Amino acid sequence: MTPSKTILTDDFGRKHNYLRISLLEKCNLRCTYCMPADGIALSPKASLMTADEIFALAQTFVENGVDKIRLTGGEPLLRKDFPEIVSKLSTLEISLSITTNGILIDRHIDILKQSNIKKINLSLDTLIASKFHSITLRNQFEKVIDNLHLLLNNNFQVKVNVVLMKGFNENEIIDFIKLTEFLPLSIRFIEFMPFAGNEWDRSKMVSQNEILSQVEESFSLDKIQKLEDEKHFTARTYKIKGFQGDFGIISSITNPFCDGCNRIRLTANGKIKNCLFSNFETDLLTPFRNGESITDLISESIKNKKKVRAGMVTVSEIDNPELHLGNRSMIAIGG
Repeated sequence: MTPSKTILTDDFGRKHNYLRISLLEKCNLRCTYCMPADGIALSPKASLMTADEIFALAQTFVENGVDKIRLTGGEPLLRKDFPEIVSKLSTLEISLSITTNGILIDRHIDILKQSNIKKINLSLDTLIASKFHSITLRNQFEKVIDNLHLLLNNNFQVKVNVVLMKGFNENEIIDFIKLTEFLPLSIRFIEFMPFAGNEWDRSKMVSQNEILSQVEESFSLDKIQKLEDEKHFTARTYKIKGFQGDFGIISSITNPFCDGCNRIRLTANGKIKNCLFSNFETDLLTPFRNGESITDLISESIKNKKKVRAGMVTVSEIDNPELHLGNRSMIAIGG
C-alpha cells in the first residue's frame, strides 16, 4: 500500500510535518511548572515504547510526510538506550533535534554529533544559581551552564527555553537578552501554560506585551529589530541590532499561533496528541503491537484537531480548569 501524504492534513488545511516524540516520563529535575509537587504515576515500563518501536512508529510518520522530529521527555538523555534510538532515527530523511535540561549533554555529545543532531533546545529558567535550585529542587546550575557553553563551542545551534512566571524570573528577561550580545543563542520566552498539577493561574503568567514592554524600556526602539518569523513559527522573533543572537516570545495564551501549527506529539507510552492543550489522546502502540495498521488512527486524530488550542478559543476558557486539567502533566507529554 502506498503511503498517503494527506493523513497528516487536518480539516483546516494544516499539514503536520513535525513530530515530537517523548522518550520517557522521568526527569532528573523537579521543575514545579512541569512536574506536580507530589510527582506523577509513571507508566509501567512494559507500556513504554522500545527503541525499535520508536523507530517503526517514526518511520510510519515519515512515510506520510513528517520531515522533522524532536526528541523530548521528561529528560530524553536519561534513556539508557538513547544512543541506540538516535542512531536508528538518524537513518531517516529528517531533521533530528532534541530538547534537554542540559545536565547530561557532556556524556552524549559524541553520539549527538554522529547522529547529525545540530539543533538543541535547552531548558533554563533562571541565571541565578539559588533560584535554579528553588525551581528545580536540584543543585545543577553550574553543570547546565558548562554544558551550554560546551554545545556552543561545538557549533550546535542552541535555543534556550525560559518559562516566565511572575514573582520568580520576570526580572531576568533583560539579563537573558543580554546573553545574546556575545553568544549566538536564541532565547525563547514562554508564557506559563496550564497542565495537570502545576497550579496554573493567569496572574502568574508574563504576557507577550509585558515582555515587549520591558524590552522597549531597556533598549532604544531603533535597536529592536523584528525578524521574519518562520513558516510554522511558535516564537515571534526579535533581535537587538549588533547582538550575535536573538530572542523570541512563545505566546500560547495571549497570542496563539495555531493557524500555522504543524506539530503532533507522541507520548512515551505511544499515544498521539494532536494539540499540546488537548485532553484527548489516541493509542497507537497497542494496535501496533497487535500487528494492526495505525494510519487510520493517525488520520482520525489529525482530523479531530481543533482550530485553536484544543477548542479553547478565549483566554477566559483557559481560566476554566474543567477544560484543561484533564490533560497530562507537562512531564508526561513531552515539551
